[in-house]
Amino acid sequence: MAKVIKMFQTLRNHWKKTTVGIGLLTWGGNWLYGKHCDNLLRRAACQEAQVFGDQIILPNEQIKKATVFLNPAACKGKARSLFEKNAAPILHLSGLDVTVVKTDYEGQAKKLLEIMENTDLIIIAGGDGTMQEVITGLLRRADEAAFSKIPIGFIPLGKTSTLSNTLYPECTNQVQHITDATLSILKGETIPVDVLQIKGNKDQPVFAVTGLRWGAYRDAGAKVSKYWCLGPLKTKAAHFFNTLKGWPQKHLASLTYLGPIPRPPEEPEQATGRPPLYIRIYKRLAQYWAPTPKEIPKEVIPEIWQETQLSAIEFAITTQNRHLDLKRTEDFMNICIEPDTISKGEYIKRGSQKMQDPHLCPEGSQCLQASRCILQFPEDTEGFLAIDSEEYEVMPVEVRLLPRKLRFFCDSRKKEQMLQSAS
Repeated sequence: MAKVIKMFQTLRNHWKKTTVGIGLLTWGGNWLYGKHCDNLLRRAACQEAQVFGDQIILPNEQIKKATVFLNPAACKGKARSLFEKNAAPILHLSGLDVTVVKTDYEGQAKKLLEIMENTDLIIIAGGDGTMQEVITGLLRRADEAAFSKIPIGFIPLGKTSTLSNTLYPECTNQVQHITDATLSILKGETIPVDVLQIKGNKDQPVFAVTGLRWGAYRDAGAKVSKYWCLGPLKTKAAHFFNTLKGWPQKHLASLTYLGPIPRPPEEPEQATGRPPLYIRIYKRLAQYWAPTPKEIPKEVIPEIWQETQLSAIEFAITTQNRHLDLKRTEDFMNICIEPDTISKGEYIKRGSQKMQDPHLCPEGSQCLQASRCILQFPEDTEGFLAIDSEEYEVMPVEVRLLPRKLRFFCDSRKKEQMLQSAS
């Protein structure tokens, strides 16, 4: 008993060291408990994936091939470790023939997609930049009509993974988010996703699944990391210093666009077998003796283009993928034109919101709906366009909507929520 009393007296006499020690022990215990919980999540996901791997393959079936495009530089260089710890074991236990392609430099995924052989699944492991490269390389292929039907999986490993909020439920635990996304690929539930084709004057077209941004918020957001020394004030500082370059910041352009187009019904593909020989002979004879009359060409309705002049602080073109409506009757992309009449204080305040939701369209903005548009800039315009968070020099562009162009694997709960909200 005397030893216990002496110990408490010592702790009381050295209360500063005691406080620091208790804090370190508490933090270490929480860290170890978090690691233990992450291991339990990985083990449960691997056990669920093992069920798919234990399924019997018929003699006439082949093992599905999955090609993974991994960007090791994503998430500040942590993407490779995150993939190997959380996603790779699940894919290998599922019975898939997995080929992992690691990109070494920017733009490599586009080149690799041009020479990629046939595969059953395409899996993107990275962020918005990796997504944009893979989608662009895929749709630039000569046989893109066939390759665009290959389902695509997305494992969110990047700093920005915008499409993951549409495909998977929100989750604060990164390990659970990655394992849930990987398991969704194995379960096979898919949804159609719109794509934007963005074509300049010279280069090949670029494709995006989120959208295009141009303006003062994008310029300030690209410089936030330079003010890292200011901690939580770095976002406000970046927007404040951006106002010193000149105010108001007017971005001038000319916009020509077409309105929404009706959405045709989605008909499932039906594989019809070859008819018997006597039926084919009968059809040939019927066509010979009674040829089908020539169809009268329908009158082509001219497209109605609308034109408007822009003077905005920010301009954005976005798909509907962030708030997907599987039952909509029209296909269109959203155009948001933010007025340049706001004050500096409102600009700095709204800049923080834009960092959380880059494609936020605030009140007072002009909102348009279009299926195709052409954006023209004055000759002396400088700056950058952000296409799925990737920078491109400002140039006149034509943006065309490709509705339901690709199919992405998704969580069944998210798809059920989309169907319920649509009904």
